[in-house]
Amino acid sequence: MVMVSRRGVIAAGAATAACAAFPAHARRAETDAAPLFGPAAGVALLSRNENPYGPAPSAIAAINQWASKGCYYADGGAKKLTAMIAERFGVTPDHVTIGSGSTEVLSAAGMAFAGKGAILCPELFWDTTALYAEAKGAKLKRVAMTDGLEVDLDAMAAAMGPDVGMVHICNPNNPTGRLLDGDKLRGFVRAVSPKAPVLIDEAYIELTDRPGYSSVAGLVNEGLDVVVCRTFSKIYGMAGLRVGYAVGRPDTIAKIRDYETSFGGNTAGLAAAIASYDDTAFTTFSKNRIGEARGMLQAAVKSAGLTALPSETNFLFVKVGDADTVQKAMAEKGILIRGAYGKWKNWSRVSTGKIEDVRRYVAALPGVVRA
Repeated sequence: MVMVSRRGVIAAGAATAACAAFPAHARRAETDAAPLFGPAAGVALLSRNENPYGPAPSAIAAINQWASKGCYYADGGAKKLTAMIAERFGVTPDHVTIGSGSTEVLSAAGMAFAGKGAILCPELFWDTTALYAEAKGAKLKRVAMTDGLEVDLDAMAAAMGPDVGMVHICNPNNPTGRLLDGDKLRGFVRAVSPKAPVLIDEAYIELTDRPGYSSVAGLVNEGLDVVVCRTFSKIYGMAGLRVGYAVGRPDTIAKIRDYETSFGGNTAGLAAAIASYDDTAFTTFSKNRIGEARGMLQAAVKSAGLTALPSETNFLFVKVGDADTVQKAMAEKGILIRGAYGKWKNWSRVSTGKIEDVRRYVAALPGVVRA
């Protein structure tokens, strides 16, 4: 099979195919409009926790190699990636399920266990998938954060009861960026998992200083009813390719699979995931660039007289006067960040995007907060 470079595909393949497929007026409209993917020219996209340094070159090469096989269902690729994940975690393929991003797996877990009781969760976390289950009739049982906006494991353990069907935690937490202590979280899982499955969203775990210590994935090997969910969207820079997975007890994983809706995944995403899963050169590069950008943000926040919560993720949660006001002021400068999260009106989340875009945020922050 002929292999081509990333630049060659973009410059030649995509351009030639597009020119052949569309008439001139359509091509002009496409050129004048916003791009199909990613930010428009001149926009610093720091609002969605994306990693713009991916996908890895190995992933791009695999997409190019297998693109012509997109006419076939992707179950062969799903089987291959499942086996790779199982090998890394020291489990069997029955312990693993793959979804269209971790969003699908998390949503399926919520649906699988919400009928057995409420979803016990922190008051502030990435709750999109819990809200999906709630929209389908599930109940959410939220537990207040600590004064430092940490997930309160003691309070969550105290809230356990026969009314709880599943526990859902994000670690590191989004949007706060705070990381729970690994030993304390493992103790929590051991205490509550006999009562209900515990779902830990570890989307950002590879970005932490000590992923092995901070993750609870080892508890799966102990037979505990814990589900660890991860994604290729963050450190692998594949948010748009939609590949996520979960590792858990086979009986629990089987129940989650019953609620997944994607049919074997997509060819491009699976090819990219398989090629880059063991690409440590890229993941090291990716983590270093994210760390560099996070350091720039932290320095800028301090210089502006503000504070931010500790973070080992690709975003910061910054305390400001009014998050929506800061978001609007930044948007006027072509810098996109997040606004307020619910009642937390004075906390603003900013992501680590491209270094040049982070520089724009750094330069704009003093004037924005003084305005």
